[in-house]
Amino acid sequence: MVAQLANHDHSARQRLLRALHYAAVVLLIFLLLTPLIAFLFNAFSFRWFYPQLFPTELSLRAWESIVAANSKVPEALLNSTILAVGVTVSSVVIGLPAARALGLYKFRGKRVIEFLIISPTIVPGIAVAMGLNINFIRWGLSGNLLGVGLVHLVPVMPYVVLTLAGVFANYDPDFEQQARSLGAGALRTFWHVTLPAIFPGIVVASLFAYLISWSQYILTFLIGAGQVITMPVLLFSTASGSNNPLIAAMSLVFVAPAILILVLTARFLSGKSSAIGGFGQL
Repeated sequence: MVAQLANHDHSARQRLLRALHYAAVVLLIFLLLTPLIAFLFNAFSFRWFYPQLFPTELSLRAWESIVAANSKVPEALLNSTILAVGVTVSSVVIGLPAARALGLYKFRGKRVIEFLIISPTIVPGIAVAMGLNINFIRWGLSGNLLGVGLVHLVPVMPYVVLTLAGVFANYDPDFEQQARSLGAGALRTFWHVTLPAIFPGIVVASLFAYLISWSQYILTFLIGAGQVITMPVLLFSTASGSNNPLIAAMSLVFVAPAILILVLTARFLSGKSSAIGGFGQL
């Protein structure tokens, strides 16, 4: 009888915890979606004034402005995409060797190197940009996509290196030795052994790199010298006006790629993924 009461209490407690968990998830989703819902209402509204709860008229004028012939949105989208993709690929290629060394080996000065790697996240971005801008002008890298892409690597690299280092902290290099002993070359070993093992980490690191580069404003504005127009730069300049429907529509265009990529890579962000499970071992 006592055992049955204990089991009943345990089951009731489990149901309560499960209900609280689902309630917290629903509340979190609601808080995350509320700004997007507000953007949706504004993007299709026309003459929506306070204290009206909902717009009394709907219009597509904001979206027509976005796709108009003189619109800067297509150019900004193209530049942002080129920069984000280029920075993502470059950061992963550059970060893999450093991450492998940090994740697999213990050596003197490792903590110092880790601190130096994360230091760009500590130093204000505007200080970094102002310091680099003088040299970039001298080297002809100011006001073009190449210069902006290079400066985007500064805030991106810490996240990429530390994420991949966490992956390599859980990685067993003995599998590579076994493949090499069976006659596989270095490239074939990497393609068939190393890459599948670290692929979740590459996806997560790429997600961080893409989102950070995609949302950069200060670095793009200073190094781009007003000649490189990206979505954050265009959105900030538009936000200074009073056209709320246009601002909302551009905001939706700005966040849509980030949300899509986040949804596609969500399964790699779980706590069980090796992509984030190795940080404690660094």
